[in-house]
Amino acid sequence: MKQDAAVFDNVEAGYGNVRILNGLSFRVAEGEVFGVIGPNGCGKTTMLNALSGMIRPSKGMISCFGKELNRLEAYERCRLGIGRTWQIPRPFAGMSVYENTLAAAVHGAGRKNLLRDRRSGRKESDTALKALEETGLAEKKDMPSGELTLLDRKRLEVARAMASEPRLLLLDEVAAGLTEAETTQITDLVAGLKEKHYTVIWIEHNIETMMKATDRLMCMSEGRNVLTGDPAEVMASETVERLYLGADDE
Repeated sequence: MKQDAAVFDNVEAGYGNVRILNGLSFRVAEGEVFGVIGPNGCGKTTMLNALSGMIRPSKGMISCFGKELNRLEAYERCRLGIGRTWQIPRPFAGMSVYENTLAAAVHGAGRKNLLRDRRSGRKESDTALKALEETGLAEKKDMPSGELTLLDRKRLEVARAMASEPRLLLLDEVAAGLTEAETTQITDLVAGLKEKHYTVIWIEHNIETMMKATDRLMCMSEGRNVLTGDPAEVMASETVERLYLGADDE
């Protein structure tokens, strides 16, 4: 029986005295691609920050695969199986593509000592190479990551997240800034993640991409879950048109 991969139950969170999430509640089923849309400032990235451990909720409960996360640090959540990308790719520019991914495979799993033991570290090396293969970067593994195109930096973000061997992947606008053709490639990449049995929470502003690539869609506004459901039904909602697309009231 599948369990919930992630649960937010009446979560409030923010930065200092500024509250961004205002009673946010939703559930993500194991194995689904769960899309999140909403206007700038509605709390999408804050939600990922609260889930990945960058901030802690002041109220409510967050859990992942049945385990409460509220008191866990970010590295502990990573080792429980939560991998995350960032809106702006941040590779170690002076390191190769492979070295970036290997660092995630070793440190994300909490195996720092294995860098000193070549035989013990073979699993981490294989994991890093597999992540590069699955994201289309294998042929560029020896290339300095600072020389990658934006598309390939986005791929590297996903590869690094995958290298920590997560069950739940958090994708924060991995298609942002890309051309239409490049966006299609990223969409295909995410579709492949589902086939590999990852659970994915994906924030994106490209509505067409969200319609094509997600199983369910949540629209947020002012730190709350406004509507969640079938992507086509969510996007056809008058509430979403008004809050997200800026439609005028009649």
